[in-house]
Amino acid sequence: MDAAVKEAAVARFLREYPDRGWAVCDHPALLGCADVDWSRIPGCPAGVPALLQGLLDEVAGPAALPALENVLMNSVFHVSAVMPAVLPFLIRLAAVPDIAVRSDLVELLVVAAELSLPVDAGDERQVLLFGKDSDHPEREWCRAAFAAHVSDLRALLEGRALPDGLISVDDRECLLRAVDPQRCPS
Repeated sequence: MDAAVKEAAVARFLREYPDRGWAVCDHPALLGCADVDWSRIPGCPAGVPALLQGLLDEVAGPAALPALENVLMNSVFHVSAVMPAVLPFLIRLAAVPDIAVRSDLVELLVVAAELSLPVDAGDERQVLLFGKDSDHPEREWCRAAFAAHVSDLRALLEGRALPDGLISVDDRECLLRAVDPQRCPS
């Protein structure tokens, strides 16, 4: 997806929800959001912090999520360079119990985990679908982001933060493999 389409999706969200105080990232799940230099990330629209803040809003959350997904994905098989920077916030937001889009955030984390796994260079089909790791450094950056926030991820997965049924055993294992790619499926 091209940068203009991503910018337009963010701009549309900001037009639809103009007076929500999106500039302030004061929720604990967004700690550090204001410190990220979003403009230095290739293809990152300026409104990403507003989308993250919007996810917390019961009314705006369902509109913020698809706009954010557009920003985070370059295609169905590739995450964008923005994904690694957003992952810490997605992990913490998924732990917020009363967030309206919580199950969707968990699914987005699983997609990020799955698409960040290393590609077997000897598997022609994998390379054809996902490309070589050397051509997609964002996968390694995502693995590094998952690893850097392993304590938040483990707290989300192993604690009572996720009620029964919100995440399957396979999806839980996928998220844990993002932190430890050598981990064998259970």
